[in-house]
Amino acid sequence: MAGPEQEQTMARRFIAALAALEERRELEPIVAVYADGCEVGNVVSPRRFSGPEGAREFWSTYRETFGEMKSEFRTIVETDDRVALEWTTTGTSADGATVEYDGVSILDLDGEHVTRFWAYFNPADLGHQMQRG
Repeated sequence: MAGPEQEQTMARRFIAALAALEERRELEPIVAVYADGCEVGNVVSPRRFSGPEGAREFWSTYRETFGEMKSEFRTIVETDDRVALEWTTTGTSADGATVEYDGVSILDLDGEHVTRFWAYFNPADLGHQMQRG
């Protein structure tokens, strides 16, 4: 039987850290889940971000793109070294346009931290919504 320390899986740690970023604009909880040599990005990013400083830059830029936002997770698949999250993010753009988009994030793990994060979603759909505002 799992103890309380084992109940906080990497998936749950990541989701809680993302909620802190989305709801309170707290950047450090999400940066703390990443390993020193991590790689972070998504399908619209022209570059890959590396290490905790790269994660900080990636997530800071991401959060500045939106006004209000909240991610809901439909599916969470987790093994010892990988997490897959299926999600819908709703909210507003920085200009106030209503935004809702779906995607999947894949996290590679070293047991303690995220070593690689990549998010997949339809960038054309999100871009169209952001331009409506």
